[in-house]
Amino acid sequence: MILALQEWLAAQVRAVARDSFGAELGHVAVQYPPKIELGDIALTAPFDLAKTLRRKPRDIAEALAPALAKLPGIRRAAVAGGGYVNLFLDRGRFARDLAGALAAKSAAAAVPGSVVVEHTSINPNKAAHIGHVRNATLGDTFVRVLRARGRTVGVQNYIDDTGVQVADVVVGFLYMEGKSQAEVEAIPGKFDYYCWELYARVGDFYAASPENKARQAEVLHAIEEGGNDVARLAEHVAERIVVCHLATMRRLDIRYELLAHERDVLRLHFWDRAFELLKQSGALRLETDGKNAGCWVLTMAGEAEGDADRIDEDKIIVRSNGTVTYTGKDIAYQLWKLGRLDRDFNYRRHSTDDSGHLVWTTTSGPGEPGAPAFGHATSAFNVIDVGQSYPQRVVKAGVAALGYVAEAENSHHLGYEKVVLSPATARALGYSVGEDDAIVKVSGRKGLGVKADDLIDALIAKAESEIELRDAERDAVARRRDATAIAVGALRYFLLKFGRSKIITFDMEEALAFVGETGPYIQNGVVRARNIFAKLVADGQDPARLRERALGLDLAALLEGEEGDEVWTLLLLIARSEEAMELSVRSEEVAPLAKHAFAVAQAFHSYYQKPRYSILHAESDDLRAFRAFVVDTFIRQMEALLGVLGIPVPDRM
Repeated sequence: MILALQEWLAAQVRAVARDSFGAELGHVAVQYPPKIELGDIALTAPFDLAKTLRRKPRDIAEALAPALAKLPGIRRAAVAGGGYVNLFLDRGRFARDLAGALAAKSAAAAVPGSVVVEHTSINPNKAAHIGHVRNATLGDTFVRVLRARGRTVGVQNYIDDTGVQVADVVVGFLYMEGKSQAEVEAIPGKFDYYCWELYARVGDFYAASPENKARQAEVLHAIEEGGNDVARLAEHVAERIVVCHLATMRRLDIRYELLAHERDVLRLHFWDRAFELLKQSGALRLETDGKNAGCWVLTMAGEAEGDADRIDEDKIIVRSNGTVTYTGKDIAYQLWKLGRLDRDFNYRRHSTDDSGHLVWTTTSGPGEPGAPAFGHATSAFNVIDVGQSYPQRVVKAGVAALGYVAEAENSHHLGYEKVVLSPATARALGYSVGEDDAIVKVSGRKGLGVKADDLIDALIAKAESEIELRDAERDAVARRRDATAIAVGALRYFLLKFGRSKIITFDMEEALAFVGETGPYIQNGVVRARNIFAKLVADGQDPARLRERALGLDLAALLEGEEGDEVWTLLLLIARSEEAMELSVRSEEVAPLAKHAFAVAQAFHSYYQKPRYSILHAESDDLRAFRAFVVDTFIRQMEALLGVLGIPVPDRM
């Protein structure tokens, strides 16, 4: 709602500036005073006009304020500081407009074009770990925010089933364990956990002899070539692991629309076509001497002096043995995402989950009818850790080298830092921790890390034990359901509240705390508000009728005084939710939205923890109706916010 008000205000300020000074204003900036007694909105237009008019900003502000004070919905305008115009809104009118907007659940205006967001994209060689969960949670939440702000979004999970990590597991099965495909298929239980342990042992196998290490290149080449027993085993391994990954992410309400397989990028000749185009454009050069002789390397425009002669693995697109690097395959895939490759995948249905959500997958075999349109996006966001920042620059450079400058600019890398563990959490999950260790780093290659399912299970168990301590009479089914919701909310919020560039030290106790900046604290706000309404109903009151009664009262008068100011602070925060979402879109950061949700919950807790603001014991029917209106407004907006953040609300805490 606040964005529409800002847009309207900007037009009014431009008109007043034109009438008062004959001056044209461009962007009209809006700020928020630190205290509500100073105003609700601060305009900086006088500072912008001062440059044109060559007058003091405060003189301009004093001329603008009287005209702005006459605008509908504005009850007062005051000049502050060196030239700010602080506006005081008509609280009653604003509160009614906010209630109407929340009740209507109006969608944001559709934004032209479409967006592809690729996230999770775990190597299908072992179980997902906590770092993958950060990727998936960031990507899923960013998708939800984009959709809430009117974008059409396609969600893709790239399956790197021809890379070295899958090859390593295949080497383990074939040359360490001597298993046939039938024997691999017969492995029971959690296949992703089995492969986790096997993958960790492959490094020692390679280190034992050059002959062992040579197996990696042999297997990798066979996988890329396809149509052989090694490639078929790799497909089986990757597919079983992907099924495990999808099940893990569903526990966090994370889903995809398309699984894009790397093997199809190769077998449908996406890479061959991209390679041909890159050579024709002169973007690739063939190295003829040195250690990279025989490699095709991308020439990157705009590199710093001295970098042009530096060749690293990320710029090598085709190795001397003829195998394409993952960077090369990523260039082909990015071109397809942006509709700049004259090729398309075939598609088939992969699976439908319990909620009825259908996931499609690419295939190099015959496709199925009814597949939606995939790819051909206006912009693409790739959620990949910061360690892949340079390869992502290479991919972007590859797109630009073909003349697709706009498409390259619309290729975004949502990089994020790693997740480490607090010593207490590592010990709780069964890891050996030194007394002096401040953090515990994870390494999939070494088999050190927290499997995502283990972490989720531990969080649920801890939440369940907390519920049992507080409410031993709650039945087991309800206890488990509520504990699951609390655990998921705790994990998602903890991973979202930090900026992407921050290294996260995950601590279970901190994440599950009911006080402080946590998911359970926010969830508790909604549960508390719902409980207030449940008590009203038990007392013979109808919350919906109370809300309607409140809308007919003099809300402006009720929103004055000590209680009125507290409610007004809460309502202003609620009204700024769409602004927080838009900031998350523009900054490509979901942390501002997570912190906004916490601020709203905090304002609600601050208000309703005061016994004198009780609904049930209100001094009058009008006051009871007003307070019910506040609770209703909070519930409506917080449910919407938590939906965007992917945080469930338990029935009880």
